[in-house]
Amino acid sequence: MQRRSVLRAGVLATLGTRLIPGLANTPGEVEVGGVLRDVAMQGLLGPSRKLSSLRGKPLIINVWASWCGPCREEMGSLERLSRRFWDGELNVIGISTDDYRDRAETYLRRAGITFANFIDQKLVLENMLGANRLPLTVLVDAQGRVLAKYFGAKAWDSAESIAMIARHFRIKL
Repeated sequence: MQRRSVLRAGVLATLGTRLIPGLANTPGEVEVGGVLRDVAMQGLLGPSRKLSSLRGKPLIINVWASWCGPCREEMGSLERLSRRFWDGELNVIGISTDDYRDRAETYLRRAGITFANFIDQKLVLENMLGANRLPLTVLVDAQGRVLAKYFGAKAWDSAESIAMIARHFRIKL
């Protein structure tokens, strides 16, 4: 397990889900209702992109790590969700917080994940999105505004999740 991840996991395990000063928000976090800043994203198994290149369509961002059990648990449902909306109704991307690129790439290959994933070794996206625990899934509207943040593993391709996504994005799915 990576050093920063071990520290984060240890702090969170010790503190549980209590809100404490300094742990509730990450440095530079964009809260729900705020607009994400443009950042360069380093591609994993695909090209690098700017976050702004994804504007114009609703966006689902999943923040994960290869060592995170709940992250691995929900990844298949995100893959199925991305395939369901392959015709462009919305975009699904992943942001790995792994310290080692090869570990993230190996996981993606073994799991058969085809939607775009990026690595965040400098914590820029992790902090901006507010990923003080994993997994984190952020729903972003077509203009880059954060609509909602969900912590913990979820079946993203379930009827309940799809209905919730449609409500947030105000689209008919």
